Amino acid sequence: MNIKQILFLTLFFLMSGFLFSQKGTVRGNVFEASNGEPLEFVNVSLEGTTYGATSDVDGFFSLTGIPSGEYNLVAQFIGYESVSIPITVKTGIVYKQILIKEGGVELEGVEVSARKTTARSDVQVSKISVSSSQIKSLPSTGGVADIAQYLPVLPGVIVSGDQGGQLYIRGGSPIQNKILLDGMTIYNPFHSIGFFSVFETEAIKSVDVLTGGFNAEHGGRISAVVDIKTREGNKKRLAGKVGASPFQTRAIVEGPLKKLDETGSGGSSSFLLTAKQSLLAESSKSLYTYVDSAGLPYNFTDLYGKLSFMAKNGSKLNLFGFNFNDKVNFQNVADLNWQTNGAGLNFSLLPPSSNILVGGSAAYSDYDISLQEGEGLPRTSKITTYNIVLDFTYFGASSEVNYGLEFNGFNTEFAFNNFLGLTIDQRDFTTEIAGFVQYKKTIGDLIIEPGLRGQYYASQSEFSLEPRIGLKYNITDYLRFKLAGGLYSQNLVSTVNERDIVNLFVGFLAGPEETIFKPDGTPADHRIQKSIHGIVGLEADLSKKLELNVEPYYKGFTQLINLNRNKLSGSDPNFSTETGLAYGIDFSLRYDHKNTYAWATYSHAYVNRDDGQQVYPTNFDRRHNVNLLVTQTFGKDKSWSASARWNYGSGFPFTLTQGFYGLFNFSDGINTDYISGNPQLGTIFDEKRNAGRLPDYHRLDLSLTKNLKFSEHSELDVIASITNAYDRDNIFFFDRIEYKRVNQLPILPSLAVDFSF
Repeated sequence: MNIKQILFLTLFFLMSGFLFSQKGTVRGNVFEASNGEPLEFVNVSLEGTTYGATSDVDGFFSLTGIPSGEYNLVAQFIGYESVSIPITVKTGIVYKQILIKEGGVELEGVEVSARKTTARSDVQVSKISVSSSQIKSLPSTGGVADIAQYLPVLPGVIVSGDQGGQLYIRGGSPIQNKILLDGMTIYNPFHSIGFFSVFETEAIKSVDVLTGGFNAEHGGRISAVVDIKTREGNKKRLAGKVGASPFQTRAIVEGPLKKLDETGSGGSSSFLLTAKQSLLAESSKSLYTYVDSAGLPYNFTDLYGKLSFMAKNGSKLNLFGFNFNDKVNFQNVADLNWQTNGAGLNFSLLPPSSNILVGGSAAYSDYDISLQEGEGLPRTSKITTYNIVLDFTYFGASSEVNYGLEFNGFNTEFAFNNFLGLTIDQRDFTTEIAGFVQYKKTIGDLIIEPGLRGQYYASQSEFSLEPRIGLKYNITDYLRFKLAGGLYSQNLVSTVNERDIVNLFVGFLAGPEETIFKPDGTPADHRIQKSIHGIVGLEADLSKKLELNVEPYYKGFTQLINLNRNKLSGSDPNFSTETGLAYGIDFSLRYDHKNTYAWATYSHAYVNRDDGQQVYPTNFDRRHNVNLLVTQTFGKDKSWSASARWNYGSGFPFTLTQGFYGLFNFSDGINTDYISGNPQLGTIFDEKRNAGRLPDYHRLDLSLTKNLKFSEHSELDVIASITNAYDRDNIFFFDRIEYKRVNQLPILPSLAVDFSF
């Protein structure tokens, strides 16, 4: 019996058990009464019974296996008034929309309670969920909160710098991380000035950062996943926010197309539009002249729009589109432009006679980048992607099954000339088809979550079978053990090379269709990148206010594929391979009580690569990384908020300089004066790769916010911030030819205003 037959029979028997269930089901959605926003982590139960569930990120809940009878459906959430609705359950499904209002209980405990509930009921290994309010709690560069500034605070996450910064997660390079926006892959989520992403913080509903060991629903990447979901527009009234700072100006407007019924019994629709425009290229000429009298040459524009529709039975449809672009021009060094645009939809259907939730998405995107460096020939890269996902979720009394299909098609175009003038040019169209199933079962204090993903790479004629596992055991109400692991694969290859001084050019290629060779010189068994993850951990509630999380991890990269940008002749291969190893331990400590929020993390990590000639640390192998974050709310009506964040990182590796040589390009042929002429200066690198270490990095950021409330819906926030408060000279790179140190950005004070209505 082959793999396809086994999967088919497994799904058939699972579905057979579902269809013959004869008891009733109660399901529905919970919304915030003031704006119609779905509420996550609401406890929903049948009064006087043991039947209960917690609402998900869309406010959805499902109670199954309920005997026929009369019940009171109760929704409870800290900071909100409890709601009780009488219902009659028969064989079949009852659907209810629940609207709950803010109550008299202090709201600070909402996220704390929700987090603790989820910690006991979900596996959540190497998963960090971030809310919009948490992002805004961080001291913000230029007074603008952004997920790009928050992600480096998380354990296991490293960024390479303030300018052209890229994201490295537990030993994986940026190409090995999948960044999702409403289910669509975003290929370059960060602007050239590393403080800002393409995502608007005010539009973010949730961010799930999966730093490793993720289950079968995610594939196509071998290191990590960052899953960002935007919220729906206000379903009750027209609302918005406008803001300005020396760094950027932004606006968001939202409102109902069809208002949510006061009883929550009807359908609704809404819109959400966001826009932001950088100002730094102009404002820095007068405000930050000590950085560069010509100004900081960063320009970007981000546009995003979303339409949301919900039927009276809870089925949903979201349509969205975006256009993001970035420009940076370092005079006589690099001129870079990139643009990405796309559109998509996602939906969830609640069939009236089935316990299965049907979901899916379809999307199209186009990413185009070009870079002109000095007198060199330009680099260009383009990737056009089509994506369709269909998934099904069955909710049992103490179990959950999720399975589905995914189709990806992408077209890549790439052109690059290396230091010898040899052209590397690739144009490809390839498809990927995947099927997945994962099962979650709660048995007393044990939660198990096995999964299986099958990924077929058409251009490689390669099928990858990838088992996954997640497990959590609640030792006590305050102490939990967890583990996760699995096999992972991907076909996409990055054009980024670690010897680039600044990785501004982020291009993409399909995996090689030519024969590739292992580091030992023998032909490779396949032409895709693969890894294996293994993670264990402990969660401890040290008190009601203090939580500790400890996670040792291992990632073995059994095959990595790189663009061979150092090919010496046309017959040399376009690609080279390596193996890699990343391991370490992450600690995080969280304190959350009333007006004080504190977050401390420490990561100890090792990241190595083996190219067949030597084992060397990667250029993002940061041995020690510490983050301390404190936010304090104070004053009358808690209208003041102060935040501080300090980051320390040990130095990155680099390859030492052994010497220099004269390099003639012989542009005049045999008449070139190579005896008395002035050649270009070339560098002789030390034969031991990345044997040196740059100086340590540390930085303090501060912010102070004053909230002025004018009415129920209108208010003004004034934000004063200082980035790099004690003006630390953190090294960016060292120009070997000019023998000159170039530092990252110095102290940057700022004043920003945000007006909400």
